[in-house]
Amino acid sequence: MHLGYIIIYVEDVLKTISFYEKAFRLKPRLIHESNQYAEMETGQTILAFASEDFVMASHPFRPNRKKEQAAGVEIAFVAEDVEEQFRHAVDAGAVEIVKPTQKPWGQVVCYVRDNNGFLVEICSAVQG
Repeated sequence: MHLGYIIIYVEDVLKTISFYEKAFRLKPRLIHESNQYAEMETGQTILAFASEDFVMASHPFRPNRKKEQAAGVEIAFVAEDVEEQFRHAVDAGAVEIVKPTQKPWGQVVCYVRDNNGFLVEICSAVQG
């Protein structure tokens, strides 16, 4: 077994795709003609966005909103230059949460929130 998808439910799939293109330099892999589901090019594990309407009626959940506390989950992107990607994301509209910080194990880590209020980590690769 392997992890195939991370699917995040959002209010507006197209706005989210556009945000991730600008803030994190990701390219769309698939946008369904309904505009209710899309996937980004992220390597082996697919990052997808689906309309909240897909599951809200049958499986209610607390949606992420910018003005509310983020859910207890994050997306983590590994970047060559964490500081530069952090600045780029914030300049593109991501909300700064924690500036790039060197961890004792050598990794550089920072956090932003996306256009939906979802928590996104930008980090260097773990060495060793």
